[in-house]
Amino acid sequence: MPRIVETIVTTFNSEGVAHIAPLGLINDGEHWIIAPFRPSTTLENLRINPVAAASHTDDVRVFAGGVTGRKIWPLLPTRTIKGERLADCVSHWELKVDSVIEDEQRPRFLCSIVDEQMHKAWQGFNRAQAAVIELAVLTTRLHMLPPEKIEAELKYLEIAISKTAGPREEEAWEWLMEKITAWRQARFDQTTS
Repeated sequence: MPRIVETIVTTFNSEGVAHIAPLGLINDGEHWIIAPFRPSTTLENLRINPVAAASHTDDVRVFAGGVTGRKIWPLLPTRTIKGERLADCVSHWELKVDSVIEDEQRPRFLCSIVDEQMHKAWQGFNRAQAAVIELAVLTTRLHMLPPEKIEAELKYLEIAISKTAGPREEEAWEWLMEKITAWRQARFDQTTS
């Protein structure tokens, strides 16, 4: 299995406007792979402007916000590529696309790190933070997974939230649960109509 690092990827359109998206970057040894689904702004931006910033943050609200429409977060300029990274991040990588492997569902952009910086000490994730990231990923798969699997995963993840969440994790969890509640309501409406 490849190593996947959950991070916040910032890409840029032709005018240099940043787009923030939570993505798992895949390590293949020599490269870090960005594999956005079609269609996506990240995909289009990488085709137009083949660079990205990968911000490693300990604020899981950014992950939850990325999948619930809360995508405005403070940014700072990058050092080597022309772009921006999260202002509140532990570290970041600046990436350039070396090549692309085309795919109908998820093209793979093979990237090299051209610069990396540490901004503060990494304290690690607690269980609640890890649960928020897992639920953020799960909410992007609601249309692909069986409802029973989603409900079982949610039940398990709720344990970590109830035991170890702080205010940031609780806020992020609430945003994600709004999305889960809307998904549940849509499923209910489909079965009753």
